[in-house]
Amino acid sequence: MQARGLVPDSCTFNIIAARAHKFGLCWDHRLDDAWELLLGAIEQGVPLRVTGFNALIAAYSKERLHEEAYELYRIMNKLGLAPSSSTFNYLIMGLCNQLAKKGEQFIDVPYVVKGMDVSFSGILSFIEAAAIEKLKNNECTPADLCYSLQETIFAMLVEITERAMAHCDSKDVLIVGGVGCNERLQEMMKIMCSERGGRLFATDDRYCIDNGAMIAYTGLLAYAHGMTTPLEESTFTQRFRTDEVHAIWREKEMRC
Repeated sequence: MQARGLVPDSCTFNIIAARAHKFGLCWDHRLDDAWELLLGAIEQGVPLRVTGFNALIAAYSKERLHEEAYELYRIMNKLGLAPSSSTFNYLIMGLCNQLAKKGEQFIDVPYVVKGMDVSFSGILSFIEAAAIEKLKNNECTPADLCYSLQETIFAMLVEITERAMAHCDSKDVLIVGGVGCNERLQEMMKIMCSERGGRLFATDDRYCIDNGAMIAYTGLLAYAHGMTTPLEESTFTQRFRTDEVHAIWREKEMRC
């Protein structure tokens, strides 16, 4: 590109280094090459995006290179890029997942499920108070705490999932999203599904994390059905719930 006078941009970096397919450096486990490409892009003043950093952070976290993943987070801040919820999800999930595997003592934490609603506020309050005190008094280890949090929160998710399955008379579960990469969550869901004679469908971070192809295809479906948005009115909502999306392309299917 440079020999032909072409200037690389963020898309160039995302496709070569961060893209989650078999041709991307991260996908090929060539993390050192991806890191060098990142440094080169920064030196050349290439305007990088949060999604590219998120893909790198996810790749380093998956390989248990947590210090390198956190260094990427620091670089993001230095460049003035605001981390997204996915950024923190990958960092926290990577650290907690590894520590949780080393936990030996289960610590009782608040478990709040009401119908299909779960509440994590009590868990947060517990962590800010009692758990910190327990750590100071050597009553538990950080690994014990991560193990207890993971088991409790995932148990809550499994409970409401099973309730939804019973209500809808469904036997199959599909796990998506960043947390869906967690092997322990997949294991717990699989046990629940097998007890009900059902099946669990899950995948890894190739399909669970930010995926440009999925986003582009959704946009193509919307455009094909007459859904357009003027550029000056385009925006995004970080916490946009999937059940709030008006999927006009599925209306015919839903009527059948």
